[in-house]
Amino acid sequence: MTTFAQLRKTALSLPGTAEQGDRPGVIAFTVHGSLFASTGDNDHVHLHLPATEAEKVLAAYPTAEPLPHDGTSAGVRVPLVDIDGQQLNHWVRRAWFFHAPRQLARQAAAGETAVAGETGDLPKAIGGPATRALAGVGITTLAQVAELTEADLMAMHGVGPKAVRVLGEALRAAGHERGN
Repeated sequence: MTTFAQLRKTALSLPGTAEQGDRPGVIAFTVHGSLFASTGDNDHVHLHLPATEAEKVLAAYPTAEPLPHDGTSAGVRVPLVDIDGQQLNHWVRRAWFFHAPRQLARQAAAGETAVAGETGDLPKAIGGPATRALAGVGITTLAQVAELTEADLMAMHGVGPKAVRVLGEALRAAGHERGN
């Protein structure tokens, strides 16, 4: 069982994502203006996937339904209670990759394989999740980290208090000033 809070956290952890709520009860998640996930009536998630991906969701979830738009399939509609957190994360990410601009998608994909201590001059001690989170949004140097606030860093999925502390220490040692 998954909640709207997890949907929101997953969607907003992806680079370039914006949340929009222009209609009561409907929250939409877009990447550079392109809709990739939304909520609808009765606690359903709408995943705007290509046809081949939508078919996989429909086969895996008996309660899933096609999401029609102008006579064609625009993805799937699945009750949040029928999809677990890991599965939701996977499908939201797949929808995001389908709609993200190519350069942004390439950058995010590169972040998935980033290795702590081997990405730019980021310190190994921040760990793999923080390294992947930073690389996934195109941050691979301490100079780029210096432009971010502590709140910016903490808002990234995978960057925790330890990584922020280690980055702060590395910034000071390298003579960088942190952003405001």
